[in-house]
Formats: sequence, structure tokens, C-alpha cells
Amino acid sequence: MADLRGHVDGKHNAHKVLLYALSTCIWCRKTRQWLEEAEVAFDYVYVDLVSADERTSAREHIRQFSDRTSFPAIIFDDSDCIIGFKPDAIKERLGL
Repeated sequence: MADLRGHVDGKHNAHKVLLYALSTCIWCRKTRQWLEEAEVAFDYVYVDLVSADERTSAREHIRQFSDRTSFPAIIFDDSDCIIGFKPDAIKERLGL
């Protein structure tokens, strides 16, 4: 079983990156794998495994940046968000 939340170290750490994911979502797994392979430092939360209050908080956080609460949701520097598995957009956003 996946950890509920955590941090992955990486050599690309100029930005604060937060991945909201579902433990059973293939696109979430692909996004996390891509971030790890690209050596991006990031925090993550498996929204389906945390408490109901934390789930609500995560959804509210995502809604600050997007009208969709789909997963994966990647929040950058607590200022903008990319929804879905979009490696090219993530790469561009991080300047990789």
C-alpha cells in the first residue's frame, strides 16, 4: 500500500511541487513516475487514503487554481496548477 503522503527528493528543487493523486489512478502513477524520473523534488498526498477532512482540504486547495478537482493535480509554488498527466506542460512549467 502507498504511503498517505510524503516527499521525494530530486535535483530539480527550485520550485515547490505538490502532487495530489489517487492511489488507484494509473495517470497519477504515471505522473509520479515521470516526476521521479525527471528528478523533480516534490511532495505528494494520496487523497483517497487520507481522512475525510484532509480530502476536503485537498479538494479546496485544488479549487483555488482550477474549476476541476480531477487527479492527478500538480500545484506549483502554491500559485498555479496542472490537472492530468501532461509531461510537456509540467516540463515547461518547471523550465526543464
